[in-house]
Amino acid sequence: MNNFAIEVSGLRKSFKGQAALNGLDLNVPAGSISGFLGRNGAGKTTTIKILMGILKADAGSAFVFGLPITPGANLIDIHRRIGFVTEEKELYPTMTVEQIIRFTRPFFPKWRDDLEQRYMRMFDLPARKKIPDLSKGMRSKLMLLLAIARGAELLILDEPTDGLDPVAVEDVLREIVSLSAAEGITVFFSSHQLEEVEQIADRISIIDRGRCIVSGSLDDLKARYQRLNIVLREEPRSPVQWLDGAEYVRQEGRTVSILASRNVTALAEQARSLPGAQVEAYPVTLKEIFLDHVRGN
Repeated sequence: MNNFAIEVSGLRKSFKGQAALNGLDLNVPAGSISGFLGRNGAGKTTTIKILMGILKADAGSAFVFGLPITPGANLIDIHRRIGFVTEEKELYPTMTVEQIIRFTRPFFPKWRDDLEQRYMRMFDLPARKKIPDLSKGMRSKLMLLLAIARGAELLILDEPTDGLDPVAVEDVLREIVSLSAAEGITVFFSSHQLEEVEQIADRISIIDRGRCIVSGSLDDLKARYQRLNIVLREEPRSPVQWLDGAEYVRQEGRTVSILASRNVTALAEQARSLPGAQVEAYPVTLKEIFLDHVRGN
């Protein structure tokens, strides 16, 4: 049995000769909440658009629910099983909130009336207001309602909390976790809000320059990585050749900061062997892992 909701292998896409994806490999386990992180222009939105069949890859393969992303029956079946929130938050401008819900409902046989009513109340959506009159936050809420109420097995969310106030953000994050836990829905979402990702995700993929540079369980990543802060008695005359496991080293005068992914004890002992060195080890946050990898890459 296939345990991945999304499988991507060697995905490539260029625009006017500029590579947006450069051999991307990515797996999203079924039932997981997977955060998809990267700088602007790293390739996140391009990846999502290929998964939705909006863009066609130049090379490589992409599967959703074990089905290849190709035009035709496969794509129709995939779309019926996916809830999608775009970064642009675009909706039919001539419709009201009530009309767009009524328009969308018949396309999805598994539509959940209970979730529709729940989110209308929770998000305080104005049923008779037209789409152009909604704030960006309100459009985000409406798109989440349309994505979730259709009975989706997979939610693909591009900046889902964009424009939301702190209370609404907490409501949305809580609902995502609740849906995934109670109904086994897979969630694949991109966000620049690293604290939000760390709050709900159980898996992380970091993309930079069109390639995946870090991927795995968030708990495993945080357990594996540590920060070594080293204060030297005097600045070394030549660069120190640090042991294997020192992923990223930053030195400013007598102060050295190392992001270590393995051999932490050996690296700490190496540091203590330097004359007068003071060494402290700290756990790291997702933000530190992200920033050091992206800057180093």
